[in-house]
Amino acid sequence: MPTAPQRPFNFSAGPATLPEPVLRQAAQEMLDWHGSGMGVMEMSHRGKEFISIHEEAVSTLRELLAVPPNFHILFMQGGGLGENAIVPMNLAGPAPGGLVDVVVTGSWSQKSLKEAQRYADARAAASNEADGRTALPPPASWALRDGAAYVHVCSNETIDGLEMATLPDLAALGCKAPLVADCSSHILSRPIDWSRVGVAFAGAQKNIGPAGLTLVFVRDDLLGRALPICPSAFDYSVVAAHGSMYNTPPTYAIYIAGLVFQWVKAQGGVAEMDRRAAEKSALLYNYLDDCGGFYRNRVAKDARSRMNVPFFLTNETLNDAFLAGAREAGLLQLKGHKSVGGMRASLYNAMPLAGVQTLVGFMKDFARRHG
Repeated sequence: MPTAPQRPFNFSAGPATLPEPVLRQAAQEMLDWHGSGMGVMEMSHRGKEFISIHEEAVSTLRELLAVPPNFHILFMQGGGLGENAIVPMNLAGPAPGGLVDVVVTGSWSQKSLKEAQRYADARAAASNEADGRTALPPPASWALRDGAAYVHVCSNETIDGLEMATLPDLAALGCKAPLVADCSSHILSRPIDWSRVGVAFAGAQKNIGPAGLTLVFVRDDLLGRALPICPSAFDYSVVAAHGSMYNTPPTYAIYIAGLVFQWVKAQGGVAEMDRRAAEKSALLYNYLDDCGGFYRNRVAKDARSRMNVPFFLTNETLNDAFLAGAREAGLLQLKGHKSVGGMRASLYNAMPLAGVQTLVGFMKDFARRHG
């Protein structure tokens, strides 16, 4: 029997590549899920079939990330940009104008600050803009205010390629505010220290599934603080009380996410994803460091993201030729974000080591032919 042709390697930053076994299972179940006579997209979100899908997804996710029982797992909509508004509407209360400190480390946390300023007295507690967003400001340098409602960090900057290797310990900094972490780009690629977190959120379209689903982890004691202007469908306490079913949830995205959770578990869980992330990113970064200057990565080594690796050709007139050659080699969506330029390779959980090996091999050959 002939083998199926290898799919191209998709390095998109999001919506991103998904595990091939998940896509094949979803294809098989498209018209009829488990003999129900319905596809998942056709199911009532209140029917027993989808309720079972939802409950299993939540249970598997809680197991994978060792989420403590005092955290609610909410399946919401709006993506990371939506959460930039939903978080302050939930946590900056009880009256408008609460203090919010944002650690600005790249494009996403800059957006978070700007959006939070619509609902709160939000300011940058630290920023790396002066160094070109190539390093992370050390937590000891953060100017955190007494009485802040929360402190916001983006623990992986997808566009700029920076990642906090560990979440900050606010208590050790003398700060009593809860930490809010946007972990969209590294979710399920490493453990989360829940003792340091009040709220964590992640858009699904990078490491989990299709666009349209947003995961929110919120600690019990942070419910019930929403501003009066917060829509009911975005009020964490309302969503939690209704088990993420207050409004119609993104059912198909939840189904795919559940399949991805099962795939991660079968691969060895988050510990194995963590190991693979280190291996894949080291392979690419080691070549970038040793290529003789044909390519460059501008991020400080101790701040480099394992999920999103931006790099630049020193001779940028070769950019189009590089991208065209990459496409011919089955390496897709390597163009960098429009605000940054250059190239970007996203190495999410579903990207196999073989994809990174193929990319590095192509980069070596391209440099040999054009250097």
